[in-house]
Amino acid sequence: MKKLAIAATTLGVIATGAHAGSIQRDSDRSQVLFEEGKNYLQFSATAVAANIEGTDTGGSPAGALTLGRTSGNISDVFVTYSLAYKREINDKLAFALIANEPVGADVSYANDPDFLNSAYFFAGSEAEVDSLAITALLKYQVTDRISVYGGPRVQRLDGNVSLGTPFPLPGPVGPIPAPIPGINPYSLTVSPDIAWGYVLGAAFEIPDIALRVALTYDSKIEHDFVDNNNVPFDVEIPQALTLHFRSGVAANTLVFGSIRWQEWTEFEVAPADFLANPLNTSGIPIAFGTEDYITYELGVGRRFNENWSGALTVGFEDGGSDPVGNLEGRDGFTSVGASVRYSTESYDLTFGVKYFDFGSTNTTTINANFSGNDAFAFGTQLAYRF
Repeated sequence: MKKLAIAATTLGVIATGAHAGSIQRDSDRSQVLFEEGKNYLQFSATAVAANIEGTDTGGSPAGALTLGRTSGNISDVFVTYSLAYKREINDKLAFALIANEPVGADVSYANDPDFLNSAYFFAGSEAEVDSLAITALLKYQVTDRISVYGGPRVQRLDGNVSLGTPFPLPGPVGPIPAPIPGINPYSLTVSPDIAWGYVLGAAFEIPDIALRVALTYDSKIEHDFVDNNNVPFDVEIPQALTLHFRSGVAANTLVFGSIRWQEWTEFEVAPADFLANPLNTSGIPIAFGTEDYITYELGVGRRFNENWSGALTVGFEDGGSDPVGNLEGRDGFTSVGASVRYSTESYDLTFGVKYFDFGSTNTTTINANFSGNDAFAFGTQLAYRF
């Protein structure tokens, strides 16, 4: 049963956070502490290709000039990576070191060459967020069924944004002239900031039936940046709580899943010079969370023989409140996924794919409607025991 559990649950960490709430790209990786082997090394990569497109419904400051214009696909293809190492120190203690990219964004609104006749209001706007987190965890086996774990996390975060529109806009001091194509009315690049947080968790297991229930808490991490006028502002990557569960239900068959809550209402990118920009007549932040997201996933795994196993999953995230920020264009999702794994005594190789069907939403500033959007995520994971 224990070997089956390893084979079946891999899909749960391949692409699991690729399109979860707000800018989340990766989920809880603490369960590597429970992998078999005195030394265990794991590498994962996920590529996501999304189609996220909206249509101006007539609410932009440019009015009829942009009514009915489409944004084009605002989501660039992106790849995320994760590397983890676990070592069993003795019968009671295990250590893990995990590197991953927990949050990120790659958003681009197409700049149509015929911008005066066909451009979307935000044509030419771009935003990018990059992160890297390193987490050190120590697990203590209190009894044969109960364990606790935790440790520090250090996170690096940086990004840039370039917001623009090719149309004249009404401002508090009169019309603002249309900018030259390629020159945007607001841009900001922040230097990388390094900040600290922590992880705490506990698990209950019944090894004979491959049962494990684990609850993991990730603390918030606050990053400090400055705007173009050297005025400080904070960006909080919010706290999260993740429940993992699995259990054998029949010979060579396992069910597994997770429930993750994250406090995205605490997320906001609000530099003072952007809030005071004449184009920002509504005074909204560059990006913000409208809802605390809860993401669900449920799966079943099956071992076919000594080397091959597979898994199927379904996922769901309820939509938040309209409108969402202009850097998202999506609100909740349903997903289906499948994976196949080849295992030997020393290594495992897994391939997985997930399909996301995004919920419809409207965005701030221009009242654009985003609907009928989706994404595919492709993942691979290589694990080595020694």
